[in-house]
Amino acid sequence: MPIPAEWIKKARKIVGEPYLYTEVADMEKYAHDELALDTFTTMPEAVARPGSEDEVASMVGLCSEMDIPLAARGGGTGLAAGCVPPPGGIVLSLERLNRAIDADEMNHTITVQAGMPLHDLYEHVEGMNLFFPPHPGDEGAFIGGAVAANAGGTRAVKYGTVRRFVLGLQVVLADGRTVELGGKFIKSSSGYNLLNLMIGSEGTLGIITRVTLALLPAPGFNLTLVVPFSSVGDAVDAVPLILKRGIIPSAVEFVEHSVLRCAERLLGRSWPAQAGEASLMIILDGRTKEEGMDQAEKIAEIVEVGGGLDVLVAERRDRQAEILEMRSILYEVLKPATVDVLDICVPRSEIAGHVHFIHELEERLNIPLPTFGHAADGNVHTHLLRCALEDGAVGSEIPGWEAKLDQARTELFRDASRRGGVISGEHGIGLAKRSYLCETLGEVNVDLMKKIKTALDPKGILNPGKIVDV
Repeated sequence: MPIPAEWIKKARKIVGEPYLYTEVADMEKYAHDELALDTFTTMPEAVARPGSEDEVASMVGLCSEMDIPLAARGGGTGLAAGCVPPPGGIVLSLERLNRAIDADEMNHTITVQAGMPLHDLYEHVEGMNLFFPPHPGDEGAFIGGAVAANAGGTRAVKYGTVRRFVLGLQVVLADGRTVELGGKFIKSSSGYNLLNLMIGSEGTLGIITRVTLALLPAPGFNLTLVVPFSSVGDAVDAVPLILKRGIIPSAVEFVEHSVLRCAERLLGRSWPAQAGEASLMIILDGRTKEEGMDQAEKIAEIVEVGGGLDVLVAERRDRQAEILEMRSILYEVLKPATVDVLDICVPRSEIAGHVHFIHELEERLNIPLPTFGHAADGNVHTHLLRCALEDGAVGSEIPGWEAKLDQARTELFRDASRRGGVISGEHGIGLAKRSYLCETLGEVNVDLMKKIKTALDPKGILNPGKIVDV
């Protein structure tokens, strides 16, 4: 059913004529996120772009009054169809809510509107000579979306996910009321933790409009180590040895050299390590350079025993940036052939076994499943490709890829569950993984989620169909 004319009239009055889209040409980019599957693309009936928190509340109240479903949208960088509009519904884009509200150096906090892109947030925090550790990857993502998905990134092993740094939220509820959750304080034993309930809820329980974040002192040094190994199993097995020695890197990434050929081709430069089949990229940070070099020496001793073929240390910022770029650009390189990017998370000790299962699946189904990820926190990113991958170049389309990739996704999720893992470590569930949630979490967990959803959104208008289907 088309949106009622009365809704259009009232919505224009709330957000202003220029900020309400109803033409297809204006709305096309709001019909999907970064997930490549066209299955989840849905054209909204309208797109509203409120300019204040009050306008967000008024728009949600209007949708509640007229039973119009809506999806809140941040930067649209998600990979789970989490912000795709519901059929017959609208998109509430928070792109105009992009201001810093309060930079509090005394309390080491910053409060920003939910539509602030991460790259702007990092600039604000650096200007305070402080540090916001989570780095989900795409700096075009909005902080509200990062909180709504409980984004992680490479630094989670040392600093945790976004959840660890959220002190307070302003949230618009399903009936249009606004609630303040948390604040600048550290401790609270004051009732149910509604703040944490909103983090990771993907806009299904409320719409985040402001975020208060805890910040840390900026680290005094950064070092990047590249350690090649004969196999990915050897690389991953070395990680617990490092952690047992009391060394907590800010990031430990594993990547197979066959996948890195893609980045080498695109950028025209070589990965620092050519020996072996896989590398660990280890990033250290801390108070002093001496501390960092001491940790690097200890890691060298550990990995020598654990099968490391060499230890390459990058001290200069420009060299560190080059190495990180090669790891970070892999998604963009593979994107033309990528149908889906999984973000399975398993216990650290299970990574090698899961990656071995991935290679078995490649052979059995005759499809490429390039894989890399966060070795120290168990988060494994497997790319489901519809095209062959030949020496770092995307080749021809694979016959019958749809059925093969559906089977691969199902088997990989089941393998993760058998290993005590989950189907999403940082991307979220959205629409793309909803049908797999019950099998991996169990009926009781999903039933509780449905009851929470019904209690907070009885009309079912907030991002309906995402995470659980009520």
